[in-house]
Amino acid sequence: MAKKKEQKNMQSRPPVVVILGHVDHGKSSILEAIKDLKITEKESGGITQHIGAYQIEHQDKKITFIDTPGHEAFSAMRSRGAKVADIAILVVAAEEGIKPQTKEAIDHIKKTGIPLIVALNKIDKKEAQPEKVKEELAKNNISVESLGGHVPSINVSAKTKQGIDELLEMILLVSEMEELKNSPEEPALGVVVESHQDNKRGPTTTLLIKQGTLKNKDIIGTGSAVGRIKTMEDFQSIPIEKASASTPVIITGLNQVPQLGEKFYTFDSIESAQIKADKKIAKRKEEKEVFVFEPDKKILNVILKADVHGSLEAIKASLKSVPMDEVVLRILKAEVGDITETDIKLAESAQAKIIGFRIKANSNIIQLSQQKKIKIMLFEIIYELIQGTRELLSKLLKPEVIRNILGRLKVLALFRNEKDRQIVGGKVIDGQIKNGTLIDIIRVDKKIGQGKLIQLQRDKKEIDEVSKGQECGILFKGTEVIEKGDILEIYEEKTEKREI
Repeated sequence: MAKKKEQKNMQSRPPVVVILGHVDHGKSSILEAIKDLKITEKESGGITQHIGAYQIEHQDKKITFIDTPGHEAFSAMRSRGAKVADIAILVVAAEEGIKPQTKEAIDHIKKTGIPLIVALNKIDKKEAQPEKVKEELAKNNISVESLGGHVPSINVSAKTKQGIDELLEMILLVSEMEELKNSPEEPALGVVVESHQDNKRGPTTTLLIKQGTLKNKDIIGTGSAVGRIKTMEDFQSIPIEKASASTPVIITGLNQVPQLGEKFYTFDSIESAQIKADKKIAKRKEEKEVFVFEPDKKILNVILKADVHGSLEAIKASLKSVPMDEVVLRILKAEVGDITETDIKLAESAQAKIIGFRIKANSNIIQLSQQKKIKIMLFEIIYELIQGTRELLSKLLKPEVIRNILGRLKVLALFRNEKDRQIVGGKVIDGQIKNGTLIDIIRVDKKIGQGKLIQLQRDKKEIDEVSKGQECGILFKGTEVIEKGDILEIYEEKTEKREI
């Protein structure tokens, strides 16, 4: 009986779609094209802020899109995006074909096992070769329907809006085949798709409901935050009282900003929510990675501040790829929100730099940082932030010493030797000799000492250089005593900054 009741209460739910593909192949453009057709024209104001997800209507049916960033720095976010989605759209530029990030996206989709639709974008371009791209996809184990496979492919143009309606129709068709269901009477559970600290409203979180119905004033908890919902809005910031599965909602009321990708659950009380959160926090502490730093490596301490958790996660994922063979990047703190006085104090005690992404530092903070001589670096583009961090690390590297051998002199005569100075005569057998250069003493093919050429003479006159075949006298400064028959290798050294 229970099973029949459960089946009776089950209802169809909208599909959750993630758009993946190589950078610059038009993922964001397709999302914008869909918004233009389905949201901006119908609703006043459209979408005014980035919340990580939004919902549209097509043929009286809803579709939810997870808005995942496109730069390669967001690999971790895109992977997580695919895990919470029901359908993946693989965007491939019809004039460019398969690229590294396309292959990465294919791997993400295969790991999750969710249905795939291929969108061949930029079909309006003269250079577009959709059939060639389909063959490339086949080589990567993605066989489209027109070539006898099972993966639907749609020719689209984000620029002209060609194929957008057809793409949405295909999403709905695949959704029907998947028979996506929800039991609206069940308590809500889902995932955090975006979160940030709002200066006026406090912790503000975008939730994607995966099951059940979420109501305003419900008590929810994640692995890091708990609270009673204070306000609940749809993706266009319109207040709502309840939301069902596959719906993105913006809520306030949690005690702190939750982590991106955390699951959320509904609880009967704050106490029960806190108990589960405490267990999760304790488990994370046990699993926390312990860093062991080699004593000969220099360390760059940094404090990371970002606008939202999605950005923070992407930055940390990107920084992991920075080579750290000789220097180490240690992130002392990584959190959402503007720079605070506490951050300045921590930076001062740990001799750390503060790196911010799309956040602000007010005049008081800037003044305090200048007093404490704390470096604050603010960025609007993740690539530039990573590059700026690389430059900070590069400054810790020992400069590269480049040795340039100028010439060699064979010692023919010894004239004077006192303390650390010696006058010898010889003939240049290779290259040229310059005044003020460095000297290695070679005896029977072995280096036995080194010093500096501090004076050069020819025909009892001081000169700057002597060429091959000429004889000269030199004043050598060094502790090793030169002997007749030694070869003096003359060289210059210069240092060059290294980059990571």
